[in-house]
Amino acid sequence: MKYRPLGNSDIQVSVIGLGTMTWGHQNSEADAHQQLDYALSQGVNLVDTAEMYPTPTRADTWGSTERFIGTWLAKNKRRQDIVLASKAVGPARTPAQNHIRDGKSHHDAKNLRAALQGSLDRLQTDYLDLYQLHWPDRSTNFFGLRDYPWVEDEESVAIEETLVALAELVKEGLIRHIGVSNETPWGVGQFLKVAERLGLPRIVSIQNPYSLLNRLYEVGLAEFSHREGVGLLAYSPIAFGVLSGKYLDGAQPEGARLSAGSPYGRFARYGSEEAQRAVRAYVELARSRDLSPVQLALAFVASRPFVTSALSGATSLVQLQENLGSLALQLDDELLAALNAIHARLPNPAP
Repeated sequence: MKYRPLGNSDIQVSVIGLGTMTWGHQNSEADAHQQLDYALSQGVNLVDTAEMYPTPTRADTWGSTERFIGTWLAKNKRRQDIVLASKAVGPARTPAQNHIRDGKSHHDAKNLRAALQGSLDRLQTDYLDLYQLHWPDRSTNFFGLRDYPWVEDEESVAIEETLVALAELVKEGLIRHIGVSNETPWGVGQFLKVAERLGLPRIVSIQNPYSLLNRLYEVGLAEFSHREGVGLLAYSPIAFGVLSGKYLDGAQPEGARLSAGSPYGRFARYGSEEAQRAVRAYVELARSRDLSPVQLALAFVASRPFVTSALSGATSLVQLQENLGSLALQLDDELLAALNAIHARLPNPAP
């Protein structure tokens, strides 16, 4: 396993992190514990979760993911062996999220403290190594939204107020570091500017989507990683498994995330004609080299200098084993050039 610094902190995290968003829907508590045991045995130390998980969030399963991690921690007493990250939801964007603090889950001091305490209780720990804002308090481009939503006079919490509230939680020792997620270049710039002006904690990470199907992070945000030391925790690095090629030609593998009847149907952007053409090209390239398409996709993400860790979720131990096998794959210049040629031809089909 390779490790990289988490922003400008003294924490080293594994270049492959363990994503957990399916635990509680597709994965049972026993599955979660098995994945945690195996991941740690392979050197993984970054475990990423969220108060909203599992996704898509439902009132009857809300919080299950954190509870599964909490029971594992209580049983194994291995808190010191993991870098534990969670997230606070932002204001509800759909009625389906209204079960979390009545949908009025703004990033103010009251809500952030309530969110954090709930996570700590479920996780059975007294601190988090990284606490992230799951999405911005304001309306902007995230979760695949291409057009900027110009909303006049929107009720939202100012970034300065949010950062002051998070700083208090850091001061109390409840969290060690803070990060953002689904954030834009403007938002990242504001968090850094306010932190410098007021002497408050800097964000150490940005958790945004990044994969062969969505390289938009490279435009705008990658420079913050380079020049400000705010690393990317890349989520969906294999695009919900789409980059494995298992959905090509209309295939619907039983039990897969995006198959018929799956609760993940809202991620239809991966099924667009443009995305399918790109997937086919990447899969054919991998197979022409006798490589696993999944491992090629993960190795590409992990190879980028602005990526701190690629967050890899799995619905089976076999998938997790294949994902971690990507660590052995080194991308040569010829292979990188071929990947970039596909990207030039079919850029960002699934933002």
